[in-house]
Amino acid sequence: MAVEESAVPAFKEITEQDELVAWSRTYAREARREWLLDVRFDLVEWEVSTRARRRAAAVKRPEVPDTTVGEPIDWERVPDSGGRPLPCTVSLSWGAFEAFSQAEWESTLRHELLHVEQFQRDGTTGHGAAFKRRAQEVETDVRCRAFATPEWLFRCGDCGTEVARRYRDCAFVREYEEYRSDCCDAALRRSQPE
Repeated sequence: MAVEESAVPAFKEITEQDELVAWSRTYAREARREWLLDVRFDLVEWEVSTRARRRAAAVKRPEVPDTTVGEPIDWERVPDSGGRPLPCTVSLSWGAFEAFSQAEWESTLRHELLHVEQFQRDGTTGHGAAFKRRAQEVETDVRCRAFATPEWLFRCGDCGTEVARRYRDCAFVREYEEYRSDCCDAALRRSQPE
């Protein structure tokens, strides 16, 4: 799908955050039409994060109590909603944008639009069975590929399978000897990527 709007740069020409937002918004409107996504863009804000290293994008939304994916919410009962879905924000990772091809970025946007669709309909969202089914319909993945280099990698001590990545110091990094791999129930080995 070609993003066509005169003030929006071509994907490969994006150099600034506001250009990324403009391109992504334009693509999202086109994706809504092509993939029949039920999204109200008047209730969606956009931002760019230069700090995110583990997620390509995210939907920031208020927590609405007593909601379940797959069960449409009556927004009339939600305080301060005015009977319509509460606003949410699509937060885009600059690092992922720099690392991804246009096709990967478009897939990332469709993924996030599914979260917006679920939130606006159900008051919550998640990566469960309903999300996976809908992700197949719009030809997107449930998870994106890693785009940043972690500080530490953790592998199974028996089979060598990568079991975790960490991008900053945390309790798991300091205490990894206390954990076991799920695959072989073996001790973990810590290393730094090459």
